[in-house]
Amino acid sequence: MSIFSQTVLLLIASNVFMTVAWYAHLKNMGDRSWFIAALASWGIAFFEYMLQVPANRLGYTTMNLSQLKILQEVITLSVFIPFAVLYMNESFRWDFVWAALCLVGAVYFMFRAA
Repeated sequence: MSIFSQTVLLLIASNVFMTVAWYAHLKNMGDRSWFIAALASWGIAFFEYMLQVPANRLGYTTMNLSQLKILQEVITLSVFIPFAVLYMNESFRWDFVWAALCLVGAVYFMFRAA
């Protein structure tokens, strides 16, 4: 498997943990203090970092920092939209599509041969 593919898979897994850590407490822990929610989020975020750090180290062997950042943003949005719609029961909005198209432009500029 290519380094790019390995990086993408690790970042996807990392983003699942990140998204849950950042937002799931809004649905599941509304009756708890913010401090308890923060502790739970930190516990989940530990697993995000255990995947994100190796992903970035691996990806940095073939991509530059700006490419890694844009890749991360695309993956973040790709994970966030299904999470928001399926788990948090948010309505799908066309703004998700427009944001994704803007990121396609960002990807083009970061990965084109300069």
